[in-house]
Amino acid sequence: MRRIAIALLLALLALPAEAELRGHGGPVKAIAVSPDGAHVVSGSFDQSAILWSPARGAAEAVLRVHDGAVDAVAFLPDGRFVTGGEDGRIALWRADAREPVRLFESVGARIAAVAASPRGGLIAAASWDRKVRVWPVEGGDARVFEGHSENAVNAVGWLPDGSAVVSAGYDGTVRLWPLEGAPRVLAEVGFPLNALAVLPDGTVATAGAEGTVFLVSPGGGVARRLDAGTAPLITLAANADGTRLAAGGIRGSVAIWALPEGRLIRSLTGPGLPIWAAAFAPDGVLWTGGSDRRVRRWDVETGAHLGGAVAAPETEVASDHPGARVFRACAACHTLKGGSANRAGPTLAGLFGRRIASVPDYPYSEALRGMDIVWTRETVAKLFTLGPATYTPGTKMPEQVVGNAQDLEALLDFLERETRG
Repeated sequence: MRRIAIALLLALLALPAEAELRGHGGPVKAIAVSPDGAHVVSGSFDQSAILWSPARGAAEAVLRVHDGAVDAVAFLPDGRFVTGGEDGRIALWRADAREPVRLFESVGARIAAVAASPRGGLIAAASWDRKVRVWPVEGGDARVFEGHSENAVNAVGWLPDGSAVVSAGYDGTVRLWPLEGAPRVLAEVGFPLNALAVLPDGTVATAGAEGTVFLVSPGGGVARRLDAGTAPLITLAANADGTRLAAGGIRGSVAIWALPEGRLIRSLTGPGLPIWAAAFAPDGVLWTGGSDRRVRRWDVETGAHLGGAVAAPETEVASDHPGARVFRACAACHTLKGGSANRAGPTLAGLFGRRIASVPDYPYSEALRGMDIVWTRETVAKLFTLGPATYTPGTKMPEQVVGNAQDLEALLDFLERETRG
């Protein structure tokens, strides 16, 4: 695996400076930009974080420490950064280090978001166990804040003066957690919330399943609503002076508002796949990442994609086969012919007749390694009929089923044809 990582890094270093940043083998789940704009870090479902140099348009390091998706990243003011993952752990990194400086205790639940305090001494994390935690960066026990009523706390941030943490979650609430004083609910919107961004005046922007951005006053209550349509929103980012707010959605576009007037100035259109992550650089450039595995940058004032025209994601799908359309949902994580290097899932080459968890270059979970399944038409059909969580408990594969019998048969035919050695 070390040789694979070195080969991948060398290939990434050859990218031209104006190209899209390509290197992740799965959906890009998180993006952060360093305070000086010299570095971008991205986290992915492929279990890696990549440290990029925007000036060179190239990767400086592929960082692997998490056992699962890297869902959260954040920079500290001094240029160090943290990553948080599906494995419930948070890692602290220096930009010049290839191993973490510190690993914080596992919380036993997925880390959905992380944020550094304005002065950099504390790290806040939202996790899928209803809790918000705050750690001292230099080590020590976490403070634990409880109050969200549903399992998933999806987003976290800091008030500009560092006096309190704010969070948003599946229970539809935005909550304030002062470091000194009593916590309180700032707003309750009545549907799941996926993201938040704190503006320089302390206003909390939050959004989720309804497709609306809510601007919540630091004193409590919804001050304004910004309509982005009906599609769920899954990421928010504000620029340094709070005059631009970006909201990325499940349908692959990013809405840009001018603040404080709340005027929608444009919609950035990508390849039509979910935009999971967005972050502004100090110079106002917007970075985004999503299900097509690429990291892109945009001029929000002109709407230009910096790096050429936005192309559809590369796949190995044969467009003339009826099962190809069904397989496109799998193409972001699996290759049909190649190896598994830096992919979120193992290669499907030689799938039928292969025992589960037997591709030598892929890091399977122990749960899968102990199963007695051989992949055939019948067992693959069960996987997509019952769902991965039911048929292969312990898998990291996103939950999905193919409910239409005709679509399932087409997918099986396609996989039989395309995965033969």
